[in-house]
Amino acid sequence: MNEQSLQARLDRLESLEQIRMLPAKYALALDMRDLDAWVGLFPEDIKVGKDQVGRAHLKRWIDSTLRNQFTTTSHHIGGHIIEFKDADNACGVVYSKNEHETGPEWVIMQMLYWDDYQRIDGRWYFRRRLPCYMYAADLNKPPIGDKKMRWPGREPYDGGWNQLWPSWQTFWASKPDDALPEVAEPAPLDAFLETMRRGSAAPRVRVR
Repeated sequence: MNEQSLQARLDRLESLEQIRMLPAKYALALDMRDLDAWVGLFPEDIKVGKDQVGRAHLKRWIDSTLRNQFTTTSHHIGGHIIEFKDADNACGVVYSKNEHETGPEWVIMQMLYWDDYQRIDGRWYFRRRLPCYMYAADLNKPPIGDKKMRWPGREPYDGGWNQLWPSWQTFWASKPDDALPEVAEPAPLDAFLETMRRGSAAPRVRVR
């Protein structure tokens, strides 16, 4: 192994470690209401809404969201898959199980984030976080049935949990038979997410 190849592998390992820390830092900063620590996980030119750019706008948005909707929160980070597009850009999927005190109810939520990461001046940031929700419901009211997003004071709605994955529609549209099913080759190690996405574009999940 030549020195250039070794340096590239070390750089990749260091990048993986930095990226893996981002969701954990995101959760801790959010739950402890350290808004400067939280917005510092995004680049200076982060887009906020349709026509605003910058950490100051992001800080104002998260401040309003936390003050108006939640008293306390707890975010529990699960599995994290990361794939690199090039040395300075990557994407990933990370599971998150969350709890929220909102008025008289304790709302639990299961979701995943589709993330885009970017390295700027040697430091990795969230370039984009796309939230996809499975459910949100009061702890004592399991979200059985359709429209599993059930926040107090809102009409129930679907959360977009499955929109990233064509396999969901394919599975339910197909019917098993007695013949042995066809089995695809295992996905390449560096293209597991890409293979699961089947070339589909990321959906737009409306923030409510």
